[in-house]
Amino acid sequence: MAHHKMLLCALFAVFLAFGSLSSTVQASDPELTSDFFVPEGKVAADLDGAFFTNTTLENVQPNLNSAFATVTPVNQNAFPALTGLGISSALIQFPPGTVNPPHTHPRGTELIYVIEGTLSVGLVDTTQKLFTQTLLPGDLFVFPKGLVHFQINLDQWTSVKAVVGFSSSNPGLISLPSTLFGKSMISSEVLQKSFNVTADVINKLKAAQIFLLP
Repeated sequence: MAHHKMLLCALFAVFLAFGSLSSTVQASDPELTSDFFVPEGKVAADLDGAFFTNTTLENVQPNLNSAFATVTPVNQNAFPALTGLGISSALIQFPPGTVNPPHTHPRGTELIYVIEGTLSVGLVDTTQKLFTQTLLPGDLFVFPKGLVHFQINLDQWTSVKAVVGFSSSNPGLISLPSTLFGKSMISSEVLQKSFNVTADVINKLKAAQIFLLP
């Protein structure tokens, strides 16, 4: 476990140094030409209040066996009524000592609201400047669209709960650890030259994904 924590720290150092990896290609939700989205094969008259209701976040429990926060998204895939409305949400639960690794949302700005606990957050802009803050219950923090950001619960005893809102019904997610060292299978040679490290370091990071990635 100590080995895995060391690798996670190494990942943070790398990602914060290369904060400008955030996507430069942005997109927005298409504008609706009706009051709201109507599923194919139906008309507005077929719908009732249940269509505008979603219960995804009822009784959601965090994964206490993971080093990562439990993120439960509510986007247009889970809640079709959000389609085209330019808004979505997620519940993030942080058991003690857990992290939401560096990532970006290419299609939406994120606004986080802390409900319980103390949460440390950070974002990196395109000049590679790091902005950090410690959030208390009731605090809000905004992560501009496309910028690399993270959240971590540094408390080893107390959990944190937060809810987020996005300016897109499907903001997308680019997790830097999994994108660089996971399923994308970017060659070790490319990563080695890009980060100016030895092949052994890259191989260890790739091998560690089974333990490190949520």
